[in-house]
Amino acid sequence: MAKITIQSVEPNIADLANGWLRSYGLDYKLEQESLNSEIDQALNDYYSKMGGVGGNRPDAKLLLQDKNLVNYPILIEYKGYKDKLVKLDSDGKVANKTNKNLPDFKVINSYAVNGAVHYANALLHYTSYTDIVAIGMTGYKDITGKLQHEIGVYFVSKSNFGIGQKVDDYTDLSFLKKENFDSFIEKVKQLQLKPDEVEKLREHREREIQTSLTKLNNDIYQNEKGLSERDRVYLVAASIIATIGVPGKVAALEKAELKSSSEDGNRDGDIILRKIKAFLNEKELPKEKRELIVRTLQNTLTTDNINKVENGESQLKRVFTKIIDDLGIYYKIGLSTDFTGKLFNEMYSWLGFSQDKLNDVVLTPSYVASLLARLARVNMDSYVWDFATGSAGLLVAAMNEMLNDAKEKIKSPDELAFKSAHIKANQLLGLEILSEVYMLAILNMILMGDGSSNIINKDSLKEFDGNYGFGKTDTKFPATAFVLNPPYSAPGNGMVFVEKALSMMNSGYAAVIIQNSAGSGKAVEYNKRILKHSTLLASIKMPIDLFLGKSSVQTNIYVFHVGEAHQKDDTVKFIDFSVDGYTRSNRKKASVNLRDTDHAKERYNELVDLVRFGTKKLNYYTEKEYYEGTIDPDNGADWNQAAPIDTKPTLEDFKKTVSDYLAWEVSNLLKNQDIEDERLGK
Repeated sequence: MAKITIQSVEPNIADLANGWLRSYGLDYKLEQESLNSEIDQALNDYYSKMGGVGGNRPDAKLLLQDKNLVNYPILIEYKGYKDKLVKLDSDGKVANKTNKNLPDFKVINSYAVNGAVHYANALLHYTSYTDIVAIGMTGYKDITGKLQHEIGVYFVSKSNFGIGQKVDDYTDLSFLKKENFDSFIEKVKQLQLKPDEVEKLREHREREIQTSLTKLNNDIYQNEKGLSERDRVYLVAASIIATIGVPGKVAALEKAELKSSSEDGNRDGDIILRKIKAFLNEKELPKEKRELIVRTLQNTLTTDNINKVENGESQLKRVFTKIIDDLGIYYKIGLSTDFTGKLFNEMYSWLGFSQDKLNDVVLTPSYVASLLARLARVNMDSYVWDFATGSAGLLVAAMNEMLNDAKEKIKSPDELAFKSAHIKANQLLGLEILSEVYMLAILNMILMGDGSSNIINKDSLKEFDGNYGFGKTDTKFPATAFVLNPPYSAPGNGMVFVEKALSMMNSGYAAVIIQNSAGSGKAVEYNKRILKHSTLLASIKMPIDLFLGKSSVQTNIYVFHVGEAHQKDDTVKFIDFSVDGYTRSNRKKASVNLRDTDHAKERYNELVDLVRFGTKKLNYYTEKEYYEGTIDPDNGADWNQAAPIDTKPTLEDFKKTVSDYLAWEVSNLLKNQDIEDERLGK
């Protein structure tokens, strides 16, 4: 039998929908028409629905303004088959990615809503628009020949990580009419993701970031010769800073503005540098900080080789384009994550440091960074510092804790905005001695809304006097929380940093993750001095594979109460957290190398509660993993204890042993009887 081909009714659907738009008096544009240059360029630059370069053309598009004069792009995609409105994943979200976090072009091209959300992400990636309405519409002719249709309306925004949220069910497009649009936008504003949904989306995007970073790093390494690891770090930082922009003040640098000219002062590096200066000026960073950033990036941006024009294009423009194309959407949607830490780990784990002395620089996983911030009891009034800040991942985690606490407690929008700005400008301080790592820390905090004010490029052991790094340089930083993942090659496995930081604090809490030999003999003198002014509250044994692929050392987290000497009768909580609920792998091609296989999030919450409140919070763990004991403040090598094992036999043990023995005797007698029977031929 010949296969029956169902005819698409897309022309009919397009005619119906466009007819509505005309009747509403809306100035819509069809796929070949221009809406505005910024949107047109973004659609052209983004990868197409089929996976190629450019050529994204929504079937219809509009730019509508609400009563607050905010512009919303409306992107519409038509299909002409039944059941081709939207494809959702197992979490009920628009399914535009494969299991390996790559674009699912077959789905994007086949379903109306999925295609419209794809277009919306192009605008998030390349334009200043942060809130877009994506509409899909499809239909079919029923048995009587009547046209049936269905509509999907989704809000795609920086606030929902570009995934998209369904707004409501609609039977026509009249919600776009001028008199209805404000109430539609009010409904959109009421859309809120639940905390667990936000967490899932954040994790989803983080996995995508890893895929994109790997692709970018391989691409630059294989195809762009003559760039050192440091050059690549600086080029990524420079490109991102130049394309962030400041709304209404500094326009984001676009790829088309780099002309690959050899004219002195107008080379691609000169243009990027001017944009960076304009951005930093608007951010009102201290003058010394601005000059330091510019000076650091200038050396790479203005070299002759990278600006040399070959075949009409400089190497700098080529690298800039790759960076923006691969990473743009991730830093524009404002992920609350250690973005540059992931960048750092990717670059340096793939190539390795060129200097042996840097080999122990390992970035802390974001969920461990959050754990440290919580163990250090960080809240909106904390003043947090880190003496070996790396890419500032621990400070990012602390800042998120502080901002979330402020949102919970402050109900005035004006007060909340003021407090948030104060947290970022005054309540965080980090020190990093390595210049390329320091630049990543600066970039990370700029991306987080600018807590970079007091990220200092100094040796925390030799040069730091406890004062603010910029602006209030004659004022002590009033630290109340200390977080740290030190280089383990430092004296005392890194406890030298802990001793200095805690000795400069009057009160508060500290949480440090460190090689566990620091607590069993490698840092005795440091530990004894620390206990003269701080109390050890908890010693937590972490999973051996916590830093899988980066380091295989056994680590512990030590939690301190600062400002009170440790007494020999003070209770210390010893917790074996080596089973934390996560399963880790280190497969290069795996889409996910960290899986929550046994209530990991709940276990981490329980750990924080155990340190704070003790045995009454035991749930997933038992007294085999949780033990309250004491240490000798004059010892310094007894910090890694475990629950004692009772070796004294009980009556039950005796009964079981006798029972097992008798069972064995009976079994042997029966066996011997069988053998005897066989011998006698019974």
